Amino acid sequence: MSGTTQDAVAQAIRDGRTALGIELGSTRIKACLIAADDPTQVLAVGSHAWENVFEDRMWTYSLEDVWSGLQAAYAALLADAEARHGVRPDTFGAIGVSAMMHGYLAFDEAGDLLVPFRTWRNTTTGRAAAELTEAFGVNIPLRWSIAHLHQAVLDQEPHVPRVRFLTTLAGYVHFRLTGRRALGVGDASGMFPIDSATGDYDAELIARYDRLAAGRLHGESVTALLPEVLAAGQPAGELTAQGAALLDPTGTLRPGIPLCPPEGDAGTGMVATNAVAPRTGNVSAGTSIFAMVVLERPLEKVHHELDLVTTPAGDPVAMVHCNNGASELAAWAGMFARFAEASGTPVDDDAVYETLFREALSGEADAGGLLAYNHLAGEPIAGLTEGRPLFVRTPDSRFTLANAMRAQLYGVFGTLALGMRVLEDEGVVLDRMFAHGGMFRTAGVAQRFLAGALDAPVSVGDTAAEGGAWGIAVLAAYAGAVKEGDAAASGIPLSSYLDERVFAHAPIDAVEPDPADVAGFASYLDRYRAGLAVEAAAVASLAPGR
Repeated sequence: MSGTTQDAVAQAIRDGRTALGIELGSTRIKACLIAADDPTQVLAVGSHAWENVFEDRMWTYSLEDVWSGLQAAYAALLADAEARHGVRPDTFGAIGVSAMMHGYLAFDEAGDLLVPFRTWRNTTTGRAAAELTEAFGVNIPLRWSIAHLHQAVLDQEPHVPRVRFLTTLAGYVHFRLTGRRALGVGDASGMFPIDSATGDYDAELIARYDRLAAGRLHGESVTALLPEVLAAGQPAGELTAQGAALLDPTGTLRPGIPLCPPEGDAGTGMVATNAVAPRTGNVSAGTSIFAMVVLERPLEKVHHELDLVTTPAGDPVAMVHCNNGASELAAWAGMFARFAEASGTPVDDDAVYETLFREALSGEADAGGLLAYNHLAGEPIAGLTEGRPLFVRTPDSRFTLANAMRAQLYGVFGTLALGMRVLEDEGVVLDRMFAHGGMFRTAGVAQRFLAGALDAPVSVGDTAAEGGAWGIAVLAAYAGAVKEGDAAASGIPLSSYLDERVFAHAPIDAVEPDPADVAGFASYLDRYRAGLAVEAAAVASLAPGR
């Protein structure tokens, strides 16, 4: 629809020649409507802010907040479509749902949640993850669903014998919308290891787990509890009448709309940055931050810093996942926004970020000897079971606003850089690295510092701020095109679809690493490693609430 008239766009929305993507992120639920025949054309957006809570020493979200948030984001998208195009859509060509990966959502026979949602942010599964890593011979991170399940088994939690269905947040929403217990292969790879040759759970590792947990779970195999695994482009069910009412309580939304396989935020980030082919990678920055690198060959060793997951098409990926991303940076920005308000000259949030980020550019390359730790939650890569955000300096550090903000931005990338150094040692080669997330909206700042941290070129596209909601909308459009037998898409691999139909003419801004930034960040990271002992001492000495 690129270059078409406003009336033509409105008619396409009425006809459902669109794709709707919804992503439940850590702090915001986003909805994104795109043109099915031109996925780069964003027609409307909507969002809703939400926050996890720390209850009974567990990070969680309530399912009531899931649905009220989804409804609010969807209603905001309808209002935006009407404001832009004079029409409120009541159908779509396809819908896709994505959300934070991993975690633990366990349901009984009646479909009732057995324990509060245990999110990816929890680090209480150390014993289970270690036991599974040894049994499987592959790294099982603390946040993976199988680690949560096995920890519950080891702890003999009373709900375990009643578990009949285990899924992720995206899988849960998809199930309620369609009635189908399915999951995209990328999201499924954060539940249990995937065999890329079969595109399904690794059969040998399933057998090993069944022997390990024999007699302690319902049924003969853990596969009975896990969602069906689907690759990008495969049909994943249709919106039921009950699902339509859940998303749109006004009753306007029509059922029968096909849905693509639900995916995790890692997979949609890869799609949003065209990083699904070997030797490509992406960094996604939000409440968490993670890097995904598509592999050409298996890794030689097991590394606790690296997860082995897949693209939405099922290709193997090394993932460096950090529980803590830009939340601490946002807290600092909020403090400066409040100062501006208290001084009688209030400034909007975007302007606060713009000012602070620009100030960071004038800071010293090593942040003047300052250190910032963004650990609100535990950070396995850094060896921390809990988080204590810290800002540290020595008497000879240069304590300026520019250095302080550069240290905060460096802090977002600190733990990520530790994991990426492991990939370098494995000889993994990257042709291109893309970045997306709200912190990259201020052009040339976070992108430049990330290039220095990775010592690699970093690209950002126009969709950097839309991120995963746009990515899952593209996956929905891809599935819709394949279903309709579109000659240009039917049977085409996802990587080719992205290259030829989505990113062929997309503007990309690439930044090469500045040698001074590379050297400065390396110095910062040396101090960062050494200072982790201070973080560990803070965890041991300062309990939350004291």
